[in-house]
Amino acid sequence: MKQGAARSDYLDWLAQALAATQAFEPLPDGDAVVGYATGYDAADIAPLVTSLRAVFDGSVALVVDPDADLRAFLARHEVIAVDAPVWRGWAPHPVMQRFVAFSGMLGERPGAALACDVRDVIFQAPPFAPAPQGLEAFVEADGPLADHAFNMKYLRALFGQGQADQLADKACLCVGTLVGPRAEVSRLSRLILALASAPRSEIGGAFGADQAAFNLAIHQGLIGATVRENYGRVATLGLTPGERLRFEDGRVVNPDGGISPIVHQHDRHPHLDAPVHARWGAGLEHRKRVRPKSAGQKLDKLKASLRRRMPELR
Repeated sequence: MKQGAARSDYLDWLAQALAATQAFEPLPDGDAVVGYATGYDAADIAPLVTSLRAVFDGSVALVVDPDADLRAFLARHEVIAVDAPVWRGWAPHPVMQRFVAFSGMLGERPGAALACDVRDVIFQAPPFAPAPQGLEAFVEADGPLADHAFNMKYLRALFGQGQADQLADKACLCVGTLVGPRAEVSRLSRLILALASAPRSEIGGAFGADQAAFNLAIHQGLIGATVRENYGRVATLGLTPGERLRFEDGRVVNPDGGISPIVHQHDRHPHLDAPVHARWGAGLEHRKRVRPKSAGQKLDKLKASLRRRMPELR
């Protein structure tokens, strides 16, 4: 009896996505920083761009919308503006789409890479000092994954209760900052895309699926990586109590008094967000992290949520 081919919206998209990685022009050899900035304008990403260019003169590329003012801002700071892929039919949340671009822009070229979030990341020292010898995954919070309902929700949704239970006592890793040799970050990006197809439903394209696939890949040893504690090369601050953080002499200071080269999620803390923007916002509007959604956006979100809850196609 002939076995029918598996299909789902995510699998249909994934075939396009893996082909699209080959369509990107890889950045020149050497260290590179890449991000996915669709839906943002210059005011949103100015702190990342200006703080990065203060400490790094290598290749920087951001996937952006066709916004003339934004692209002019990037050009002034010698940041490459990359067109986002155009998809046929359904497409996942941008947090999943970005791994297509990361893989394509980094390629199998020599050099170190940082693939990171863009709206809530700033730089305080060169990001690749010391040079990474392999993939580095960064802890984002005290306590294991079991303490973080959001992460456990998507681990269960993508990989089932059994695997979620196996990972419950592992460190909570953040997918918003990926550091390592370019070829390894590129391969990790494709692995995350593939792992998210496990349930064969649209849940693989949801916000949160990236975190689940990343934590599974690292903790199950599907790809080699060194787990780094928080407040080292990267400080991820979203779950850090605000009273333990301060802004001093133009820099964000960690609870231990140290200064991390890469700071992620500073904008969760108003007493950091305001001075960070004053220093690195390039005189542009100070945007709020959470913005009101239009009625159309709310309806689209509801539709996507309902579709993810439909039975999978077997």
